[in-house]
Amino acid sequence: MYDLNIVLRSDIPKCLYEQIYEYVRQEIREGKLLCEERLPSTRSLAEFLQVSRSTVELAYEQLASEGYIESRPYKGYYVCRLEELYQLSQPRETTVVSVPLEEKREYQVDFSPTAIDMSEFPFGVWKKINKSILSDSNSRLFSSGSAQGDYSLRETISRYLHSSRGVNCKPEQIIVGAGNDYLLMLLEKILGRHVSIAMENPTYKRAYQIFKSFAYPVETVDMDDNGMLVQQIGEEVKLVYVMPSRQYPTGTIMSAGRRSELLKWAGGGAGRFIIEDDYDSEFRYKGKPIPSLQAMDKHGKVIYLGTFSKAIAPAIRVSYMVLPEILLKKYEAECSFYSTTVSRIDQKILEEFIKGGYFERYLNKMRKHYREKHDLLLQELEPFREQFEISGENAGLHVLLKSKRKLTESALLAASEQEEIKVYGLSGALVDSKDSEERSTVILGYGGLSLDEIKLGIERLKKAWL
Repeated sequence: MYDLNIVLRSDIPKCLYEQIYEYVRQEIREGKLLCEERLPSTRSLAEFLQVSRSTVELAYEQLASEGYIESRPYKGYYVCRLEELYQLSQPRETTVVSVPLEEKREYQVDFSPTAIDMSEFPFGVWKKINKSILSDSNSRLFSSGSAQGDYSLRETISRYLHSSRGVNCKPEQIIVGAGNDYLLMLLEKILGRHVSIAMENPTYKRAYQIFKSFAYPVETVDMDDNGMLVQQIGEEVKLVYVMPSRQYPTGTIMSAGRRSELLKWAGGGAGRFIIEDDYDSEFRYKGKPIPSLQAMDKHGKVIYLGTFSKAIAPAIRVSYMVLPEILLKKYEAECSFYSTTVSRIDQKILEEFIKGGYFERYLNKMRKHYREKHDLLLQELEPFREQFEISGENAGLHVLLKSKRKLTESALLAASEQEEIKVYGLSGALVDSKDSEERSTVILGYGGLSLDEIKLGIERLKKAWL
C-alpha cells in the first residue's frame, strides 16, 4: 500500500490547498504516483490532514483541470498518463503524515453471497469438546497421523454422507484436507497434468482459476433449466466439474434425466470422470433434499467433494473428497506420501461435534434461522417482481435478480453503490465474460445479514432500481 506523505506548513504564504496541489503534482511529475494509481478520497485526506474537505476538493479540482488526475464516477480520483513530465527533483525536507492510498469502500449493507451467520454457533460446546480432548493427555493426537485423515473421522463422515446425501462410500475412499483448494491440487497429482476439463458457465470462478493453474485445457459448456448441456462436451474432455444439487451461482438443479446423461457420458470413454462439488447441500427450503450425483453412480465415475465451511465455519478449513476405487488405488500407489493438512486435534473436535449430535442440532437451528431470512428477503422483494425476474430462491444463501428492462449489470451496481449498498454482478462468475456488460443479473446474498440489515438493504435498493 502506498503512503501519501504531505507537508503542510503555516509559516509560508501559500494556501493549504495550494500546498496539497503542489505536493501531489510533484509526486506525479517525479513518477512516485504512477499512472492509474488511485488517490485517497477527499474525505479521507481531509481527515488525515485535519483540514476541511473543501480544501482538498479545491486541490483535486485544480489537478484535474490541468490534466494530472481524473475523476471516475463511483470510483474516485486516478493519476493520468504523463510520462513526458516525469523528472527528478532535489530532495526536500518533509514532515510525515501517513495516508493510506487504497480506501476500502464501506457500505451500509453488503449482500455478499459467500458470507454466513456465526451468531448461533455453539462456541461453548466447541470449547468444551476442545478442552475435553486436550485434558485427556492423548499423546497420539500430536503425531502426524494418516495422510488421508484419521480413520475415525472418515468413518463418521462416511456415515453422515450416506444418511444425508445418499453417498455410497467406505472410510478408505475419503481424503480429508484443509479446504477444497488443497483437495483439487491433490486430485491434479492423481489425475496427472494437461487433463482437458469442461465446466458450466457461469461457474465457481475459484475452481476455474485452480484448474487453469494446473495447465488444464478448460472449455465452457452452456446450461439450460436442467443443467449442463452434455451434448456440448468436447471429444477431448476427460473431466467434468459440476454442482448438480445447486449450481453456483445460478441455483439450477440438474434434473434426473440430465444426471443420467452425464453419467452415461462418463461411462462412454476410458479415463473419464466427473467432479461433483456438493458445496451447499445442507440448506434447502422447498421440497426434499436433492440426492447427490454420486448416489446414482454405479461404475465409479464420480469424484465427490464436500466441505464443512458453509455448514459450520469457514475458519475450520475442513473439506473431504471421496475417490472412486480406481482412483483410490492410484492415490495409494503414487500420492499417499503427502501429509494430511488438517491438525489431528481439529479432526478430533469435528468428529466429536458430529458424533455427539451437536452438528445435527446446529444444522437444524441454522436451517430455521436462514429460512427466516430467506422468507423475509423474498417478502421484501415482492415490489421488484414487476421489473425483475427472481430465481435461485429455493435453497442456498443467495438469490438472483435479472432486470426485465435490460438494465446493464454495471448500471445496477453503480446505482446501488450510490445508496451505499453492495451487490454482486453475475459477470464475476463468468469464465467467458466478453458480453458481461450487456448482462443484467445481480446476486443478493443474505446469509451473513441480520433481519434489520435485509430490510434496510432492500429499502435502499428500491430507491436505486425502482
